[in-house]
Amino acid sequence: GRMKRTAPRSTLRKIIKKHKPQLRLAANTDLLVHLSFLLFLHRLAEEARTKAFENRSKIIKPEHTIAAAKVIKHL
Repeated sequence: GRMKRTAPRSTLRKIIKKHKPQLRLAANTDLLVHLSFLLFLHRLAEEARTKAFENRSKIIKPEHTIAAAKVIKHL
């Protein structure tokens, strides 16, 4: 199938409201959250690929992703 091109806006708003019900959200807050999430995933994937390469692995394994998350956490 074809990939969706838009963020699931109503779902994102519900999730944000559930975790932070006291916040009033500006119009495009959900899009900024979605963009931050995509940037984080991209960064995680890049770091995991680097870890796999360092271990001479052609496959990114769960341990590479966990190690990548620890690197990102400390930045």
